[in-house]
Amino acid sequence: MAIEKVREYFRSKGIEDRIQEFETSSATVALAAQALGCAENRIAKTLSFHVGEDIILVVAAGDAKIDNAKYKGFFGAKAKMLAFEEAEPLIGHAVGGVCPFAVNDGVKVYLDVSLKRFDTVFPACGSSNSAIELSLDELEEYSGFESWVDVCKVVTE
Repeated sequence: MAIEKVREYFRSKGIEDRIQEFETSSATVALAAQALGCAENRIAKTLSFHVGEDIILVVAAGDAKIDNAKYKGFFGAKAKMLAFEEAEPLIGHAVGGVCPFAVNDGVKVYLDVSLKRFDTVFPACGSSNSAIELSLDELEEYSGFESWVDVCKVVTE
């Protein structure tokens, strides 16, 4: 299971004990927020895309959506999400547990500025019922990110 890869990765960093596992699903932003008892916007969702031959992950706030113009402006290509069945073999994590930790070699991670509103955020840990609370500095460190990007828009309802 992918959570075991993430658990081993975090064990090497000395923070394995911070992983939270839930009795219920945390596979969507709404379910994760409910399981954690936090606002949906503090969930750090990980979106996966094809950019030419590359596989990239964009970690964004739970209330953010890809802004197609900004995305194309930065990555030079239209946003093309991975299909459900592509996620696990290409990233190393299945849909519902996709996270920026312990990913397959060659997968590039970008952090969207929509996260910068928060002191801490909650990304998944490789399964559909897990999360970890990280500061933005920790998210940078543990995700091995390429750069901060501005490719989303915050959706207010």
